Amino acid sequence: MSVKLRMMRMGRRNRPFFRINAVESRTPRDGRILEKIGHYDPIEKNPAKQIVLSKERAQYWLDKGAVPSDTVSQILLRQGIKNKCAKERTARRAKAKALARKKGRPFTKAEKEKLAAAKQAPPAVEKPQAEAAPAEVKLQAESAKPEQKPEPQVKPEEKKIDQ
Repeated sequence: MSVKLRMMRMGRRNRPFFRINAVESRTPRDGRILEKIGHYDPIEKNPAKQIVLSKERAQYWLDKGAVPSDTVSQILLRQGIKNKCAKERTARRAKAKALARKKGRPFTKAEKEKLAAAKQAPPAVEKPQAEAAPAEVKLQAESAKPEQKPEPQVKPEEKKIDQ
């Protein structure tokens, strides 16, 4: 018999509430529940009451070979229950991240956004320091001169086209 640890939604609209159950993997989505292990209430303000979990029963089912879903695995890790599936998932993610770094590709959403922003921005032209120094001297010399008002430009009269 293969067992999964799953979350099942129980709440109403705009009021989510989830049960954490040990379920036989051969049953349908809302099928036979072997045991209720706990519940998760994301609306609850008190973090201690947000997740109620029987650690002993969760560990029992994990020892029996139960495979937790990704969400349940994260909840178990937050409660201090380590499981084999979470370790494997972390190892796969680290391997994928290293492979992406090796190929020079972005891995996280933040890296993708940073790369997109860099592509949109015009490339910054850096002057060598040898050229930068005379430019600074020229700028200081211009600021030392008395300000001259530019002559107003006279626009040529626009030709009127008669129809």
